[in-house]
Amino acid sequence: MALADPRLIGPRPHLGVGWAFPVRPVGGRLGYARYEEDVEQAIEIILRTNPGERVMLPGFGAGLRRFLFAPNSAVTHGRVEQAVRSALIDQEPRVTVERVTALADDAEPNLMRIEIDYVVRRSNAFFNLVYPFYLTEAD
Repeated sequence: MALADPRLIGPRPHLGVGWAFPVRPVGGRLGYARYEEDVEQAIEIILRTNPGERVMLPGFGAGLRRFLFAPNSAVTHGRVEQAVRSALIDQEPRVTVERVTALADDAEPNLMRIEIDYVVRRSNAFFNLVYPFYLTEAD
């Protein structure tokens, strides 16, 4: 069953509108992310944040920096997958996480690609996000 293109559907205020990430002026004004774009940017914020960075939300974030010096191995991939899945399930209620896969990049040994398949619940639209996470392996 093919999913409808979310850009062809009318306004979806239930998905939200917020400042675009990263925050940058656009034509002298703040840029905004709308609907599915807002959801995608929220996921990236979760992935980039460590627990404890937000004073009012101390448990917010996936905490990927704890893997910064880990080897780009199957064990690390499994731990990253679990951390990402748990953070998204707990902190982004607008999505259903379908799959999280962490893979080593063949061309760059210090690059781990985190592939996330998710469905935006209210629109039933399927998305795939590939998040590059650079490791500096310890010798």
